[in-house]
Amino acid sequence: MIRLAGIVISIGLADSLNPTTIGPALYLASGEQPREHVARFMVGVFLVYLLGGAIIALGPGQLLLSLVPHPDAAGRQGLEVGVGAVLLIVGGLVWRNRHSLADREVPRFVREPQGRSSTLLGAMIMAVELPTAFPYFAAIAAVVGSGIGVLRQLMLLLLFNVCFVLPLLCILGTLWVAPDRAQERLSRARLFLHRHWPRLLGGLMLLAGVFIVLMGATGLAGHAHGRV
Repeated sequence: MIRLAGIVISIGLADSLNPTTIGPALYLASGEQPREHVARFMVGVFLVYLLGGAIIALGPGQLLLSLVPHPDAAGRQGLEVGVGAVLLIVGGLVWRNRHSLADREVPRFVREPQGRSSTLLGAMIMAVELPTAFPYFAAIAAVVGSGIGVLRQLMLLLLFNVCFVLPLLCILGTLWVAPDRAQERLSRARLFLHRHWPRLLGGLMLLAGVFIVLMGATGLAGHAHGRV
């Protein structure tokens, strides 16, 4: 369980630097009633991403697990290596295309979310994002492939999503703790994110991928040594 929690946390933190969630939150933070709108936006993001992950884990995930109902230690650790490899590939692609991604225009509904329900905006963004959420799929695969009970799987998905919305919690915390200086700080954060998010996202995914591959590989090595 601790190994799985480490994997889920590392992927969730890496995936949290997502401009499609942080960008709208930063714009909402500069408008009227910023705390209320950012909080509602975060709720929409959190609920849809968690619900989507739970449906995948309890639906197709459990169907696949039924084919191999009791994965052994080597199988689970091999899956960890595979999950880390997926993150390395995705992180490598983001890093390779970091310049073009940084120059890409953000969709208008993300840049200017005013006039929409904040909760609906968060839900809509995550509904669009979910089919291509490869880091999330990797985390779900690791959780489902572990063979642990459904309740523990849901707890780990909950942990992932808490990590995923952590930047939004930081934005909301800034609005609560330092409301007088929040606009200046968040404006600087928005400019920094716009210029550097591909480097940050790609770099964190690469680090998470290396961490998870090493975890799985050392587990496999220990398992093989124990059988000798």
